[in-house]
Amino acid sequence: MSLIQSIKLVLARPHPAARPFLLASGATALAARLLPWRPARWLSHAAGLFFGFCLYFFRDPERVPPADPHLAVAPADGRVVSVEKISPPASLDMGDAPVWRIATFLSVLDVHVNRMPAAGTVTRVAYHPGQFLNASLDKASDLNERNALRLTLEDGRNLAVVQIAGLIARRILCDAEEGMTYEAGERFGLIRFGSRTDLYLPPGVEPLVSAGQTMIGGETVMARL
Repeated sequence: MSLIQSIKLVLARPHPAARPFLLASGATALAARLLPWRPARWLSHAAGLFFGFCLYFFRDPERVPPADPHLAVAPADGRVVSVEKISPPASLDMGDAPVWRIATFLSVLDVHVNRMPAAGTVTRVAYHPGQFLNASLDKASDLNERNALRLTLEDGRNLAVVQIAGLIARRILCDAEEGMTYEAGERFGLIRFGSRTDLYLPPGVEPLVSAGQTMIGGETVMARL
């Protein structure tokens, strides 16, 4: 990645979900700065630092997915922590035959905007309350708070994307609703402050990534459909 590309990534416009955090921290920093007593300066500095962190955390850069419609792209930025065969979430009614699941862990430094891995129609959305364990742990897929989506492709096959809250993340945002149609790489949600995103491939589809690889949401190819 070139220096210019790196700068563009850092300075990308924030996701709309950042607005309440930016307004609150910005107003606090300004108000505290105007107060005459000394401790207010520390509050102003702290609020200013949080404002800068929110600008960075909620950055929402543009992504260009591959032109090939038969490719599945990464639904999130981050590091692949596991690639294994496992049954899809029962709540999505995709059967219990094991399929490949690719789990991507997002640290607080990664872009947290979630993107559709392929073109298709959302045919099921299932939210599950749960715990807030470290999202890099394998058991987080079953125990943590999560939001599961079933995406039906044009040929009728299904894949699934699961947004999983983490140790610090306490809020899953999902704009996708049943019946909505998406293109590959299109934004559909966000998870706040560290999380994980699991991708369940259709039966018979093999992953093209391995544990330890770094993903770029909406661009990195994860499988050929």
